[in-house]
Amino acid sequence: MAKRCQITGKTVMAGNNVSHANNRTRRRFLPNLQQASMQSEILDRKISLRISTSAIRTVEKHGGIDAFLMQARNSELADEARLLKREMMAAQAKS
Repeated sequence: MAKRCQITGKTVMAGNNVSHANNRTRRRFLPNLQQASMQSEILDRKISLRISTSAIRTVEKHGGIDAFLMQARNSELADEARLLKREMMAAQAKS
């Protein structure tokens, strides 16, 4: 499974461990990903996503997954989130 947030697209970053003697060795910074289920009122179902903790906080700040996806620009969203947003827009247009 890819170490990538399904909403924000946050992924693995690389950097250096720097010792006291200033020796540098490569390391990876992994995102803090969690499995989360969120209720969508527009789609009337639960959505299970693997997202970062910072994304969970952002979604809660905006008032839920529906409000967050509707106000976010498509260029800021990961592929999975764009598909969810498209589903939500189609469900809104239908009703």
